[in-house]
Amino acid sequence: MKFNFLYPSIQKDIDEVENELKLAVSDTDAETISEAALHLLTAGGKRIRPMFVCLTSRLGDEVDPSLSRSAATAIELIHMASIVHDDVVDDASLRRGRPTIKSIWGNHIAMYTGDFLFAKSLEYMTRVKNEKAHLLLSQVTVELAVGEIEQIKDKYNFEQSVRSYLRRIKRKTALLIAASCGLGGIIADLPEKLDDKLYLFGYYVGMAFQITDDILDFSQDEKKLGKPAGEDLSQGNVTLPVFFAMQDPLLRKRIERVTETTSKEEIDYLVEAIRSSGAIEKSEQVATDYLNKAAGILGEFGHRKEVKPLRQIIKMLDKRDY
Repeated sequence: MKFNFLYPSIQKDIDEVENELKLAVSDTDAETISEAALHLLTAGGKRIRPMFVCLTSRLGDEVDPSLSRSAATAIELIHMASIVHDDVVDDASLRRGRPTIKSIWGNHIAMYTGDFLFAKSLEYMTRVKNEKAHLLLSQVTVELAVGEIEQIKDKYNFEQSVRSYLRRIKRKTALLIAASCGLGGIIADLPEKLDDKLYLFGYYVGMAFQITDDILDFSQDEKKLGKPAGEDLSQGNVTLPVFFAMQDPLLRKRIERVTETTSKEEIDYLVEAIRSSGAIEKSEQVATDYLNKAAGILGEFGHRKEVKPLRQIIKMLDKRDY
């Protein structure tokens, strides 16, 4: 998904963030780590987190754009680091249709590359002289790590609750997007009540974003996903479409037999069964409900022009197909 329609207003900010990311991953004497990080960076990405920082910071008056760009770069570096670590944990060979760092350089280089990216994010955040901003980002990073541990713990656990799943994706995805929006509000020097509202807006968007990612794992093909369809299920990650599909007792029994050794043919069968079970449509409604909550929060910011791109993003995210 591309957000080119927003770029006339923030193209310069996004371009600057992209340049800062390239500088960040190149700023080391460890050529292998730099090469690995650049490999991930050039694979592309939606850059939705830095975009939210830049957009929400514009809600303030006379904000120094260099501050929002530094914070946006820090946020994206944290996201990149989490991707590298996640691919190691999941033993993933593809990311965005390209070989992962761990598949090319191995687990050790991948882990140190992730650590390097985390450290560079701290360097960029030192440019933001605000204690609340630093506290927010440190707390979210801790929760991000906890979410990854929970995902490992719950692999192939088909007895877990939907509440556990929602808590996991909150930590894994939603809170970093929430932090992106909250950080923009802090940089904009908005009243505390309003930057907290922006944080909540980002949380709702983040929940919808991850649920939709989980839907796409079943609803799209490998060419569009950049990875095999049903990979989350084959790796033991129980997502919202699976929970809904397991409401069918017969399908539940078959899903519960999935292990690390389950054949591709069986996974392909389950993907088709989940597609035709109504689970996709039910999951889409949950994502839409979260986006509606996000839209409701934007209502508190009135009709000022800076809010319009945020509303457009919500519309684009609703039932996105890639």
